Amino acid sequence: MADEFLNRLGSMPLAARVRPRSLDEFLGQRHALRENSPLRKLLTDPESKYSVLLYGPPGSGKTTLANLIAKASDSKFVELSAVSATIKDVRDAISQARDLEGLYNKRTFLFVDEIHRFNKTQQDALLPAVENGWVSLIAATTENPSFAVVSPLLSRVIQIELSPHDDEDLVTILENALNSERGLGAKFKVEGGVLSQIARLAAGDARKALTLLEALADSASGEQLTLDGLTAVSERAFATYDRDGDSHYDIISAFIKSVRGSDADAAIYWLARMIEGGEDPRFIARRLMIIAAEDVGLADAEALSIAAATAQIVERIGMPEGRIPLAECTIYLALAPKSNAAYRAINEAIEMVREGGTHRVPLPLRSSNYAGAKKRGQGVGYLYPHDFSPPVISQQYSPDGLDLNLVRFGDQGEEARLAKIWNAVKTIIRRK
Repeated sequence: MADEFLNRLGSMPLAARVRPRSLDEFLGQRHALRENSPLRKLLTDPESKYSVLLYGPPGSGKTTLANLIAKASDSKFVELSAVSATIKDVRDAISQARDLEGLYNKRTFLFVDEIHRFNKTQQDALLPAVENGWVSLIAATTENPSFAVVSPLLSRVIQIELSPHDDEDLVTILENALNSERGLGAKFKVEGGVLSQIARLAAGDARKALTLLEALADSASGEQLTLDGLTAVSERAFATYDRDGDSHYDIISAFIKSVRGSDADAAIYWLARMIEGGEDPRFIARRLMIIAAEDVGLADAEALSIAAATAQIVERIGMPEGRIPLAECTIYLALAPKSNAAYRAINEAIEMVREGGTHRVPLPLRSSNYAGAKKRGQGVGYLYPHDFSPPVISQQYSPDGLDLNLVRFGDQGEEARLAKIWNAVKTIIRRK
C-alpha cells in the first residue's frame, strides 16, 4: 500500500530526498548556467574558487547549487544559516579555514544561507576572509542584495540572479519525484492536470511544489492522486509575497504604478497579492495616502481626504473587512484624474533652496510683532489683502531677484479650474 511505502521513507521531506546530486539532475536557471558563465565554471572547474552571491526567490535552487559547487571541488564545505549563526560562529569558521589552508593547503567554501538575516557587524566579519581569500564565500539570499547586503561585501562577490522555475520545469521536477526511488517510488497514479495545477500553485517555487505533492500523496486514501484531493490539501493558492523581502518592494511598486497608470484591474490584483501575502493593511493605507497626494493631487483634492478616511477605517475595523475600504480607495484613486503639480512644485522648490542657498525675506514681509521692528523697516509697506476687494493685490512675495515659476497646472479634473484661478491671480500679484 502507498501509505506503508511512505512510512518507510522516514521523516526527511520529499524536497530534501530528491534534491539533485549532480548538475545533470538540476533543472532550470539556464541563463545562469550558460557556457562559460561564472556559475557553470564553479560547478565544472575544481580550480574556480571565487566568491558568489546567489540571489533569487525561494525554491529557485540556491541551496542545491551551493551543495553542487561543494561536490565539484575537493575543498571543505562549511554551511552556516544566518538565522541561527552568531558572529562567533562566523569567526570560528574563518579561523578553521585559515588553519586548514595553512596546514594542508586545502580550501574552504563557506556557505551562508539567508545572508540578509545577518546584521551589518556579522556581514562585515566576512570581509577580511573574502578579501584575503581565506574562504570562498557562497552566500544565498531571497532579498535584493542592494538592500540586504553591505556594499563592501557586494563589491567582493559575483552576483548571480536566479529566476523562479517555469511551470514546464516544475512539472518535470514533480514527475521525477514521483518516479524516483528517493522520492515516491512510482507508487502513485496521477490524474490528468494535477501536476500542472501544482506547478501553477507553486508559482515558480520547486520546494513548494514538492511539498504540495508530498501533502497530496500523504493524504491520498489509495494510490490515485486527484484534482479533488489537491483542492482539499491546498485551500488557497500560495501567495508569492515576502513582506520583508524583495518581492515586497516589487509588488508595492507594481501596485503604485498601476494606480498611477489608471489600471483599476491591475491595481486590485496587486492589492490582493499584498493582502493574501499578509502585508500590514496600515502600510497599504499609508501608500494610498501618498498616491493620493503625489499622483492624484490637485486634480481631485477629495482623493486625499478619501485616502485618509480609508486609513482611519482600516485601523478601526481591522482585517479581513478592511480589504473592502482598501479596494474602494484603490479603485477611486486609479480612476481619478491625475496631477503631480504639487509633488513637482515642492521638489523643485527644495532643489532651488538647496542649490541657491537662502534669500533674504523682503522687508515688508518680515515680522513686525516686537518693539523696534518698524524702526528697522520690518513690515513697513506691507499691504493687508483683506483691506481690498477682491483681496488680491499687486505685491512682492518672493525674495529679491528670484523669478519663481514652480506651480504649473495641467488640464485634468479640478486642476483645470485651479489653473485659470492661478493665472488670473498671478497676473494681478506680479503686476508692476
